[in-house]
Amino acid sequence: MAQFSSVKRDPRSFLREEYDKLVSQDLDWRIRILASSNGPWTVVSGKKALMLCSNNYLNLTNHPKVKKAALEAIEKFGAGSGSVRPIAGTMQAHVELEEALAKYKGTEASLAYSTGFAANAGLIPQLAGEGDLIISDELNHGSIIDGVRLSRAERTVFKHRDAEDLGRVLNDAEKKNYKHILIVTDGVFSMDGDIAPADEIAKLAAQHGAMTYIDDAHGDGVLGDAGRGITSHFHIEGKVDVEMGTFSKAFGVVGGYIAGSRDLVNYALNKSRTWLLSASHPASVVASCKASIEVVEHEPEHLKRLWENTRYFKAGLRKLGFDTGASETPITPVIVGQSSTARKMSDMLFDENVFALPIVFPMVARDKARIRTIMNAGHSQADLDFALQAFEKTGKALGVI
Repeated sequence: MAQFSSVKRDPRSFLREEYDKLVSQDLDWRIRILASSNGPWTVVSGKKALMLCSNNYLNLTNHPKVKKAALEAIEKFGAGSGSVRPIAGTMQAHVELEEALAKYKGTEASLAYSTGFAANAGLIPQLAGEGDLIISDELNHGSIIDGVRLSRAERTVFKHRDAEDLGRVLNDAEKKNYKHILIVTDGVFSMDGDIAPADEIAKLAAQHGAMTYIDDAHGDGVLGDAGRGITSHFHIEGKVDVEMGTFSKAFGVVGGYIAGSRDLVNYALNKSRTWLLSASHPASVVASCKASIEVVEHEPEHLKRLWENTRYFKAGLRKLGFDTGASETPITPVIVGQSSTARKMSDMLFDENVFALPIVFPMVARDKARIRTIMNAGHSQADLDFALQAFEKTGKALGVI
């Protein structure tokens, strides 16, 4: 007869054990609380600090037109949507946003999702399934990785930003009888600030009959003519099958989207469960997103200022001797090596009233921990000089420079 232990096992003990392990290795997230708007300067953890870790590239979170659009939409449509999009949650405001977005991106149609993560997790598995192949850049964002994992397709990776290696993978794939091949890549890589060779990827995809999917979350509002993104940056409009993006970064609001052909949108809204089964955004959010697009199109000074700040700050960091990696966008990593060093540097910067967070394993390689800085169009040159002085002081104290 089987013997059972009288000692009950705590099914939750692993929660504390795993968390304590992260803390001991300086790999845990330590949340700071903002008590003001997310702008160039913010009140965080009880004091005013220069913001260097927000994705609010163009400072549109605080733009009067964007805030006004939200307030007016609340008065007209209320605080919530009441349902999912396919049932009773599609308001006129959603349709107007998608029409404006498609026009802005130069595509036939677009579809708004609750978040960019929801777009990747919901659509990628529907574009490639059993008998198909997904080819992914080895440093793609976690939301892409999760979307790929949800698919029943075979999957493989190509070396980071290496079109020649992608060509090798595609040549190997032709020896097998895949029904569909999907190439997925970030446009701008969020940890390093480098840009995918989207023009070469699109060319290879066309040669091999593959579909292309580019996550342009960090290219929206930042790259190309009037911030239209990576296809505009490389002049490959119409040559990328799925442009995925977000409203939560340069547009300063929240939400994800896809843009492409009408067939793509019709397929996605019938197949993608993260769209079908998620409550729609309140009209206030949608109206703010549409207003942001209009601001980006008609007020080019924000994008111009963002890039002026980016060039100035990068040059300042490099002159001080910091390693900024391969960054070519407003995302500028300050690579310091070990996680403990990155953590100490972030704390010391905060003591100097600069809010810049450490990025550590597993988001980056164990020996590539960094302070990830992101520029904002609202920063003044005096702000950037203030930040550079803080980096110089802390970098020398820690022996990084």
